[in-house]
Amino acid sequence: MRYLFILNPAAGKQDCTVQLIPQLQQAAVRAGIPVDAVATCKTEYAGHAKALARAAAEEAAKAGEQLHIWTAGGDGTLVEALTGVQGFANAAVGCLPYGSGNDFLRTYGTREEFTDLDAQLAGGEVTIDTMQTNLGLSATICAAGLDAQVAYGIPKFRRIPLCGGEMAYALSIVEQLCGQIGRKIEYDIDGEKLTVDCLMCAVCNGKAYGGGFLAAPEAVPDDGWMDVVIIRKVGRLTIAKLLGMYKRGGHFVHGQLTEQAKPYFIYRRAKQVALRPVDGRGPIVATADGECAPCDRVEIALHPQSARILLPKAAYERFCAQRENAASAGTR
Repeated sequence: MRYLFILNPAAGKQDCTVQLIPQLQQAAVRAGIPVDAVATCKTEYAGHAKALARAAAEEAAKAGEQLHIWTAGGDGTLVEALTGVQGFANAAVGCLPYGSGNDFLRTYGTREEFTDLDAQLAGGEVTIDTMQTNLGLSATICAAGLDAQVAYGIPKFRRIPLCGGEMAYALSIVEQLCGQIGRKIEYDIDGEKLTVDCLMCAVCNGKAYGGGFLAAPEAVPDDGWMDVVIIRKVGRLTIAKLLGMYKRGGHFVHGQLTEQAKPYFIYRRAKQVALRPVDGRGPIVATADGECAPCDRVEIALHPQSARILLPKAAYERFCAQRENAASAGTR
């Protein structure tokens, strides 16, 4: 078995590598992992994690060994590594959440679980669905509209002195709310055509609870479907209410929209989704696991059980129990 830690020094508010590298080495010693089986490296440019992961997977495959990779960064760094190991049955990828965006973490567990290095090394490997999009691979969520526009606007505010992550996020929200809100979007959801004036839409790998896996303890996040949530266009005074409801998972109860949510939300389950703006205002900003770009059309397709991921011990045990419960329920 080989172990590789890919650290992104540009992720998050500060460089995590200085303190993390010795902590990783100490955790490996406690786990009884041979020193020569562990490697750490830092990313130097966008896309570097993909190249590093692929090279390591190729080398391990030639040696006939299994490879466990952890990325220290955000969702983007994780997805780069997952993309790099596609096609290699010997490689699995885990996440140490040190980035500004960590939807993967919220889907499978808590920050305390995922930053516990001993728990990470004592955890296990599971297979999950992924989504293939025209923005690249996505493990958790592909979104378009207001939420994506806010994320797309953050980098320019970060260039302002003393403007950190939370301040940049707040300023980007203010900018979007001061502009023209909502887009007219045409959707094709497994052949169903919809045209909606909407604030945003989110296509999620598994349950679209907003609050994530822990917001719906009965949910299995890789059940062979994508969940599609569309939030209709509303006035500015109602936006905060709806986004707050979505973020905390308050729009769902037992897998169904609440009565409070129904006037504002559209919910579907799907295998394939395509959307495009039809309001004549040009491309719509979309994001796949934090990677943002303006798009004339967004296409998303589910690829069942196409990725191997590593979960820390508690999250791994919870995931396996929920998968077993779901399988048992399906055979009754």
